[in-house]
Amino acid sequence: MQAENLVGHARLMQIATAVAVISAAVLVVVKAAVYFDSKSVALLSSLADSALDLLASGLTLIAVRLALTPADEGHRFGHGKAEPLSGLAQAAFVAGSAVLVMVEAVSRFHSPLPVQESTAGIIVMIMATMVTLALVTFQRIVIKKTGSVAIGADSLHYTGDLLMNLSVIAALVLSANFGFTWIDPLFGLGISAFMLINAIRIAIRAVGGLMDHELPDSERSAIIALASQHPKVKHVHELRTRASGLQKFIQMHVVLDRGLTLLEAHRISDDVEKAVGSAFPGADIIIHQDPEGVEEFHQPVGAALS
Repeated sequence: MQAENLVGHARLMQIATAVAVISAAVLVVVKAAVYFDSKSVALLSSLADSALDLLASGLTLIAVRLALTPADEGHRFGHGKAEPLSGLAQAAFVAGSAVLVMVEAVSRFHSPLPVQESTAGIIVMIMATMVTLALVTFQRIVIKKTGSVAIGADSLHYTGDLLMNLSVIAALVLSANFGFTWIDPLFGLGISAFMLINAIRIAIRAVGGLMDHELPDSERSAIIALASQHPKVKHVHELRTRASGLQKFIQMHVVLDRGLTLLEAHRISDDVEKAVGSAFPGADIIIHQDPEGVEEFHQPVGAALS
């Protein structure tokens, strides 16, 4: 059953990345056509963001497929790091797009360019909002089931697109119909600032994955509670956790009665592993048995060798 869940999660991730690429491609084509008609910098910012979305989502598609590749002789821990790597690339894409839009918006303050009234532009942005909302909703379902870092990063900047699309609609209406030529570049600046914030958030999450950040405290507490439930386990310590793509890695020490035989200790560890594995399907779990009352020194990871 656990294997079936992992296969289902992998399939969901692949579908989500493909849907994101298709959605971004459609929006790029439509927004480009309307921009050349309206000349709106706010719409240009949305077009630039959608173009970067297409590149980022394409990269996410490739990264997710690579991350789901089984472990091999050269990558014993799998290829899950491909997900946070793609997240860093997405952060760079979004930040670059934000800077370009900011430069264009500032130039428009000095040399205002009237925005042509464009019903088509408003219709396109409404359509873009609906498409993006549907995509983000689907992505959040996938993220909740899989915990994918790459799709989480993808969803984060698409969530920003929702606010961007609404801002572009407002800019088109106010600038074209009420003569507020300053409102269009103002929205452009606001959108670019929001994009930069999203880029930072994406980068922080990606770096956390690359640096083997511990699993959330709630999950660590659950692991300790599950291991401690066994009547023969006296104490759990030195819990180390990390995630790489769909794969989670859990290491812990359990303190057992010093009079147990090796076979009995092994069976207890198997029971603990099954209990933890039932809550964390597919996790790679390593358990070290410590005899009660025996003091041991364990070299910290990364410490200099003496």
